[in-house]
Amino acid sequence: MFDIQEHLKQLPAQPGVYLMKDKNGQVIYVGKAISLKNRVRQYFQSSKNHSSKVVSMVKHIKSFEYIITDSELEALILECNLIKQYRPKYNVLLRDDKTYPYIKVTINEDFPRVLKVRRVSKDKAKYFGPYTNTSAVNDTLEIIRNTYPIRTCNIDIDRAIKNNMRPCLNMHIKKCVGPCTGNVNKDEYNKMVEEIILFLSGKEEKLIELLKEKMNKCARDFNFEDAAMYRDKIRSLEEMMQKQKIDATTSDLNQDIIAMARAHDEACVQVFFIRNGKIVGREHFILEGVMESSRASILGSFVKQFYMEQEYIPKELIIEDEIEDSFVLEEWLSAKKGQKVTIRVPQKGEKKSLVEMVRKNAIEYLEKFSDLNKRKYEKSIGALDELKEILNLEGAPKRIESFDISNIQGVDSIGSMVVFTDGKKDKKEYRRYKIKTVIGPNDYDSMAEIVERRLKYGNFPDLILLDGGKGQVSAVKKVLQANGVEIPLWGMYKDDKHRTKGLISQEKEIELDKTSNLYRFVASIQGEVHNYAITYHRSLRNKSLTKSVLDDIQGIGEKRKKALLHHFKDIEAIKKATFEELLEVEGMNKASCESVYDFFRKG
Repeated sequence: MFDIQEHLKQLPAQPGVYLMKDKNGQVIYVGKAISLKNRVRQYFQSSKNHSSKVVSMVKHIKSFEYIITDSELEALILECNLIKQYRPKYNVLLRDDKTYPYIKVTINEDFPRVLKVRRVSKDKAKYFGPYTNTSAVNDTLEIIRNTYPIRTCNIDIDRAIKNNMRPCLNMHIKKCVGPCTGNVNKDEYNKMVEEIILFLSGKEEKLIELLKEKMNKCARDFNFEDAAMYRDKIRSLEEMMQKQKIDATTSDLNQDIIAMARAHDEACVQVFFIRNGKIVGREHFILEGVMESSRASILGSFVKQFYMEQEYIPKELIIEDEIEDSFVLEEWLSAKKGQKVTIRVPQKGEKKSLVEMVRKNAIEYLEKFSDLNKRKYEKSIGALDELKEILNLEGAPKRIESFDISNIQGVDSIGSMVVFTDGKKDKKEYRRYKIKTVIGPNDYDSMAEIVERRLKYGNFPDLILLDGGKGQVSAVKKVLQANGVEIPLWGMYKDDKHRTKGLISQEKEIELDKTSNLYRFVASIQGEVHNYAITYHRSLRNKSLTKSVLDDIQGIGEKRKKALLHHFKDIEAIKKATFEELLEVEGMNKASCESVYDFFRKG
């Protein structure tokens, strides 16, 4: 039995992170402290100065653990990672999980390319972004590729030249100058790349001036064809500039402008991304669990969770209010970027006006969210509230885990688990299981096995839904009892037409109203876990079929197996192939062709 008072006495006066847990051992809050001893004890002292949210949390704390760190900065980084891992009920949580595209110029290559990527790597390439509008990125890349005939392939240029490789179609239609031919001057090629970088750096005016000089020189030399080419480039760039948003600042700094609006238990944080003095995009983010939290706490939580996920950190964060842990956040962001990052709260002037504009956008979006998106959101959250009432749960289930079994006459039995967090699919939490201990088509024991294996990893759900009836529920109930775990457990049973009908436990059966949000929600969970199981089962069957035939042939490894399947599409075509047809497959030599040919004719 965990004795909270005894463990409070043992707390060290060192920096670190603490995790509060409920009766099921589930983490319900993660916090950091300069002194663990002082911070954690505060929760269990007089509740007069505590908010109702803290009072509610303390009632559910049955144990806690802590991790000592060397500094407050280390504690902050660990806190961010643990919040991301556990998504605790009483922390302010960033609901959105977006990744943004960047434009990458591979200046680390002899003949650079311009690509759209989702991650920034430390590979000495040059990155521009992030861009919140993917179509704008695609438009920009299209303009660059129509204006500059640089390569888009990823072939090894030196090897292509050495092997006298035939150039691709892009060179013949003048979309690429063809560095793979060995006839392209590297300095001339890099001049094109420098112009592209000027454009992406927001210096279109300088680029246009440069192109106009070239156009005029061509005209003076009566080289009208090249002059017309430069004229078309200039027109494309000017059209692109007209689509750009207005200049936000005269500064060349890269900045993120952050402001917030809040209502009830939600807050909307709006971020404007400014790169080289231009607004290149904006994005909104919804945070939950903000009731009774201060603005400083909400904005601090946002900065931690948002920039933990971001590859790119700007030089300056301009925020409407002071935030919690601003000094240690500056230190963390600077370390992540590799150079000084500043957090500013402007009081007047141009930056203050920018913050006001961003805040107005946050207010506007939150109102729209309440009116339009709320209806969509209520389909899941409303269903969770209904689920709480109809199943008599303590609270709306934040994390729901659903399990299913798939097999064909007991062959390749597998289990699957899908997770819904706050009413939404949480695909990064999905899991698949190969049945290890059950022989034959026994869904009850198979279900019991995968749930028992799942329980070993902790972080228990608020509700378990099984794809099945009372038999599956009874089998899993025994597993929960044997492990001393109490989790609400229900089966999702179907009607004669194999459609979702209702929920069933050992004691009760509830038929759901087919017109309700709850019915649609439960049916979507049942469909998701079933499809996830079937998809995995098919992949295993296909894999085993392929393995049983080709992997028994001497001289056929993984690469040749893939090449054969890619070339012939299926096993039957490989069986019927002539020796000459087999020799056409990439990577096949005479010896391996003889092995395949003889195998299917002697077998």
